[in-house]
Amino acid sequence: MNLNLSLFILFAILAIISSFMVITSANAVHSVLFLILVFCNTSALLLLLGSEFLSLMLIIVYVGAIAVLFLFVVMMLNVKTSSLAINKSSIIPIGFVVFFILFNILSNSIKELDLINSSYLTIKLISWVSETNFVNNIETIGKVLYTNYCLLFLICGIILLVAMIGVIVLTMHQRQDVKKQRIEVQLSRSPGKVVKFISLRS
Repeated sequence: MNLNLSLFILFAILAIISSFMVITSANAVHSVLFLILVFCNTSALLLLLGSEFLSLMLIIVYVGAIAVLFLFVVMMLNVKTSSLAINKSSIIPIGFVVFFILFNILSNSIKELDLINSSYLTIKLISWVSETNFVNNIETIGKVLYTNYCLLFLICGIILLVAMIGVIVLTMHQRQDVKKQRIEVQLSRSPGKVVKFISLRS
């Protein structure tokens, strides 16, 4: 077994184990962290297959934005482990139905693409040194994105900025029992009432 196939099998096994830990972890924060690990392993698989743009976009979009948003929501809601016993026998049939549907879709896709008799099974590592003189798909998509769709790209950036500010505002807890210094009230007071003379008895 060569190096590229062994790396592909390693990342695939890690992605499957991490996906299983996402749905079995009792702690919601641990589930989100395992979800980030799933995205990283999937990104490594895409990088091995030569799709570097999808690999980097998976890291930037899903890990850098969506998974972090999940962490913000989980930490903001302060989700704790429920002490109620969950009847797992009612969830297992739903899991089998979902597994059967996904397995049927995957098997039909393999039959249509005829992956067994094709050359897709010969996985090759991408030699980045030999591809420095060629235009890769990141440069091609970048030229199209920053020329023809630059306005839409800027609008998406503004939407993400507004979403980030909204998350920060929602996570800030304002305490009402703390006395705060109000500069405008201190500056607007009457100077005559600042000093008060009290007659003391001797």
